Amino acid sequence: MQFFVEENSIVRKIWGKSDTVLFIFAGAAAEFALNKAVDWLYFTGRLPADPLGRLFSTVSYARKIIFSPAAEAHKAIDTMRQIHTAVEKNRGSSIPDWAYRDVLFMLIHYSIASYELLEKKLSNEEKEEVYNVFYRVGTRMRLKELPATYIEWLPVRHLHLMADLQKSEYTADLFKQYKKHLGAMRFKVLIEGQKLVVPDRVKELLQFKDFSLLTPVVPIYKISRLMKMDWLLKSILLPADYKEQIKELDVKKK
Repeated sequence: MQFFVEENSIVRKIWGKSDTVLFIFAGAAAEFALNKAVDWLYFTGRLPADPLGRLFSTVSYARKIIFSPAAEAHKAIDTMRQIHTAVEKNRGSSIPDWAYRDVLFMLIHYSIASYELLEKKLSNEEKEEVYNVFYRVGTRMRLKELPATYIEWLPVRHLHLMADLQKSEYTADLFKQYKKHLGAMRFKVLIEGQKLVVPDRVKELLQFKDFSLLTPVVPIYKISRLMKMDWLLKSILLPADYKEQIKELDVKKK
C-alpha cells in the first residue's frame, strides 16, 4: 500500500507526538490571529465561537493526510478544498491564493520549529522532506506560486510574513477568545509556548519579549517524557474537553 508520507519519514515522527503537535498548534494560533485574511475565518462564526476546536480541526486534518494511504490523503485534501470553495460561494468572493499559502507555510514552519525545540535540529535533507510533503498538499489543492524546494521557500516565507500579517481587531478578539476558552493560567502557558516557536515578525507584531518563562522548563519536560511523567503535566495544563483528542495524537510504536 502506498502512503502519502512514507512510514519512516521525519514528517511522521514530527506529527506522531502530541507535544510536538501542541507546539505546532500554539504557534499557528498566534500567526492565525495576525493574518490579514483572518476575517474569512470569522465569516462562518466558527472561529470566534470555538477557536481551539477550529485550530484543532486544522491540525487534525493535516495529521489525517500525513498518516493515510495516498488515495485517502488525496480525498481528504480534495474535501478540504471543497469546504473552502463552499464558503467562498456563500460569501460571494474568493479566498486569496496567498491566504491558502500562508496556512500551508505555517504548517511547514511550525513542524520544523516545534520538532527542533523538543527533539533535535533537523538536517537540510529532513527540512526538504518536510517541505516536500506540504508542497504536495498545496499542489493537490491547486495553489499557485509554490516554491519548488525548501531553500527557495525560505525567502518567500519571509516575504509573506512581512506582507500578510497585521495586528487588528480580529487579533485582539481571538486572543480574548483564547483566554476565555483556556482560562488565565493555561492562556499564560500558551503565550509563553508561542514565544518559543513563532518567527521574529510575529513576536514583533504581538509585542512578545524574546525570553519565555518556558525556556528553562523545556529541558525538565524532556526528562519527564523519559520518565513517562509528561502526561501528568499535560493533564494539569490541557483543557479537559481536549485531553482525549490530544492523547490520540500520540502514534503508538508498532
